Amino acid sequence: MNTFFRWCLCLVLALAAMPLAAQQTIKIATIAPDGSVWLREMRAASAEVQKQTEGRVNVKFFPGGVMGNDAVVLRKIRLGQLQGGAVTGSDVTGVCRDATIYTLPFLFNDQAEVDAVRKVVDPMLVDCFRKGGMRMLGLAGGGFAYLMSTHELRGRDDLRSSKVWVPANDRIGELTFKNGGITTIPLPLSDVFTSLQTGLVDTVANTFSGAVILQWHGKIKFIIDLPLTYIPAYFMVDDKVMARLSAADQAAMERAFGAAMTRIDASNRRENVQAIAAMKQGGTKLLTPAPAEAARWREIGITTARQLEQQNAFSAPTIAAIRRILANERGGK
Repeated sequence: MNTFFRWCLCLVLALAAMPLAAQQTIKIATIAPDGSVWLREMRAASAEVQKQTEGRVNVKFFPGGVMGNDAVVLRKIRLGQLQGGAVTGSDVTGVCRDATIYTLPFLFNDQAEVDAVRKVVDPMLVDCFRKGGMRMLGLAGGGFAYLMSTHELRGRDDLRSSKVWVPANDRIGELTFKNGGITTIPLPLSDVFTSLQTGLVDTVANTFSGAVILQWHGKIKFIIDLPLTYIPAYFMVDDKVMARLSAADQAAMERAFGAAMTRIDASNRRENVQAIAAMKQGGTKLLTPAPAEAARWREIGITTARQLEQQNAFSAPTIAAIRRILANERGGK
């Protein structure tokens, strides 16, 4: 065999012995239905990741709650059946105890306060998730949740006779309503649509766009025009899975999905405006609470926050940062 062919043979054998670049499929679950802006933007991010990683990373989505609620999704992540999720529920506090801090009742007066706080606190949440074994690649605000009902609500007396839903394991929601003397019905988010249809519950809390996306709006006839709580959603991936990727591929994931969650955040703000307009056009009425009633609920919110702080539900640095920022924001008004 001449030298040239011997060299070619050696080259072929060497290439055959080299391992192909490992391909990683990352399976993500979400309650968001197919066709929603969430899925459109996350799939666009997945396509960008595939392009930037030259096919080494493939992100696959399981929408519409087919993988179960947040508690089930987190359990499947721990078992390795899923690698991540887009989650909103209280179960996420098992990963980061500050994950629900934005949902404290009546914490924010308006979106400007949310924006000011998030500039400082979002990075703190990234660190919190990392300590819990998850890489938080982005946060999208769903907007403010309002109390919505199939019947007219004017105050706590009407709520006391209502069938009020709170998300299962929602410690903040349960404590808030308990402090207001309201009995609640805890259910997974995926059960609410059917429960509104059957009458198991008649009063819920959600963002305007959330009520439309989840198709609750067909049953909702009245909304109390008082922002109850701010709803965040987190896109997270198991940190062990991220660590298997090269530094460049990790950066591609962080860029693509961070940008996607920012776009979803902006879209949610527009969709909330469109959703309430559509609901009002469909006959839903906004009820303005009396000033004294609104003040009572804000006091309940303050009481709830104090109780949770005394129970060490949130980390002291995060609470302190939020208070400092809100004091600065309100001091200038």
